[in-house]
Parts: sequence; C-alpha cells; structure tokens
Amino acid sequence: MRDSRRSRMVLVLLLAISFALITVDIRGGRNSPVSHVRDWASAVFGPAERGTANAVDPIADAIDAVRDAGSHEDEKKKLEEENAKLRQQLENIALDRARVAEVDKLLKVASAGQYRVKPARVVAVGPAQGFSWTVTIDAGTGDGIKADMTVINGDGLVGRVTSVGPMTATVLLATDPGFSVGSRMAGSQEIGITTGQGDRPMRLQLLNGQAPVKTGDRLVTFGSQGGRPFVPGVPVGEVTEVRSTPGTLTKTLEVRPFVKFTSLDTVGVVIEPPRTDPRDAVLPAPPAPPPAAPPVAPAAAPQPSTTPPATGKPSANGRPTKKPVTPNAAGRD
Repeated sequence: MRDSRRSRMVLVLLLAISFALITVDIRGGRNSPVSHVRDWASAVFGPAERGTANAVDPIADAIDAVRDAGSHEDEKKKLEEENAKLRQQLENIALDRARVAEVDKLLKVASAGQYRVKPARVVAVGPAQGFSWTVTIDAGTGDGIKADMTVINGDGLVGRVTSVGPMTATVLLATDPGFSVGSRMAGSQEIGITTGQGDRPMRLQLLNGQAPVKTGDRLVTFGSQGGRPFVPGVPVGEVTEVRSTPGTLTKTLEVRPFVKFTSLDTVGVVIEPPRTDPRDAVLPAPPAPPPAAPPVAPAAAPQPSTTPPATGKPSANGRPTKKPVTPNAAGRD
C-alpha cells in the first residue's frame, strides 16, 4: 500500500514538473532556459528515432497496402464495368446507324414504287409451317399485316407473308424452293416465272423462248391481281447465266437476287399496293460501263529516201561515183 502511494506521489510530481517545463519552454520560445536541454535531447535521441521510423515505415506501408487492397479491387471492378458499358454503347450506336441507313433505303424504294409499307425487324430465323427458308418479323395483325402480303427491303423482294399472329408474322423468303413469283424483264418487258433454289441462285423461265436476253439483264415482279401476294415493280435480281432447255422452246436463266438474305434486319410489309404499275422505276440506276481504253496510235510508216541511187564504178576510196548527167538535146545551142 505504501509503495503504491509513493509511486502515485512520484508520478504526480513528475507530471507537475513536466507541465511546468512545457509552460516555461512555450513562453520562453528560443530564449527558453530549457532550450539547450531540448536541443541536446534531439541530438542524442534523433538518430534513434529516425532508425526506428525507417524500420517501422515499411511495415506500416505493408499494413496500409493490405488494408487498401480491397478498395483497389472494388475500384478496378467498377472501371471494368464502366468500360463494358461504354463498349456496349458504341456497338449500339453503330447498330442504330446501320438500321437508320436500312430504313432510309426502304423508304426510298417505297417512295419510288408508291408502296405503303409497314417497317418491321427480323427477330427470328428458322423453319415454320413446313418451309425451310423463313423469318419471323415483329409486326402482326395489330399493325395491319395480313397473309399473302409482299415483303421488301431497301434492295428489293424479300418474300411474302404466310401466317400472321397478333404481334408477329412469318415470311417465306424468295430463296425457298417452294417460292415462285411472276417476273418481267426490264426494258424488253418479257415475262416469266422466277423460283427459289435455296442457297443457289434463283431460276427464271421465260415464256418466250426466242426472247433476246443476256447476262446483266434485270427483272422486277410482274404483280398479282389486287396486289396480293405480289405488288408490281419490285426489283428481283440480275441474270447471271442463260441456258437453252433441250426439247423445249423456253430459256432457263440463273438469277442473282438483289437482296442479301443472310443479313436481313429491317424489312417492310407492303400493306397497300401502288395505284399504277411502276414498271422499272424502282430499279437502281445500272452501273456505269468501264472507261474505254485510249486508242493506240499506229506506228509511223518509214519514209522513202530522197537520195538518188549511186551508180558507176567505185572510186579510189571504195565509194561509188555518181553517173554524169547527159544534157538534153533541147538544151543544146
């Protein structure tokens, strides 16, 4: 008990002395009577303090790094998510621009052919109703879509509607082997039947076997009664090969369709046919022919020599001597 009282007394005394020294040092500033003691203590204990700090700082930094590792990982994950969102936004912008361009082409075709169309998007691809080449679009009876309506895009004929639901419809593509459409040749107006052949070019069989036709000729839809299932004047494709069928008077032609069926996205369903047949007005302008090569100038013919031929005997240096000219008799005196 005494020891504890004595210890407390000593502690209180030391604290009082410490406060007194601190007060005197603060009030005295650089002139404080204990400034020399402070400088001496700094000189003695300073190196030890620096050594201790140098030894302890790496450990403290490691502890701080471990403590901050979790926050850094969270920040990294947040940045990765933001980068993914930005990439998705850029992809959506590019996709929207492509769709705007497709809608613009579709509206130009509709304007040229005077078709009233309902734009739609392809939302599914696959067989339906026993057909092998079909797509599903996001437009149905609520949009005025009915069966046996013509489906087009900015390039030409896509197909026809086969079945309709409240919000979607099935479209039979023009490449399906069960697809056929009456066609008319641009310019000559010769008619025939164009059928699909799957992943091969379409086939056109002209009714007039003697009709002049060549590769590069283009054809459009002939049209149906009342505009269903096909409206007239829709671009179909371009002739790539002409074959004569043995034993018949008809010609069979291979046709490359204008539409790229492997990359369909935006299409238009013709819900009202044109008042008059647009004929060839919907076809794009034909490609310009390649420039003709400049004509090659013929080589200049060699000019005859004006030097009279040498006659007579050779001279001493080996060269022939000229024959003397005989004066004309009329020139004599």
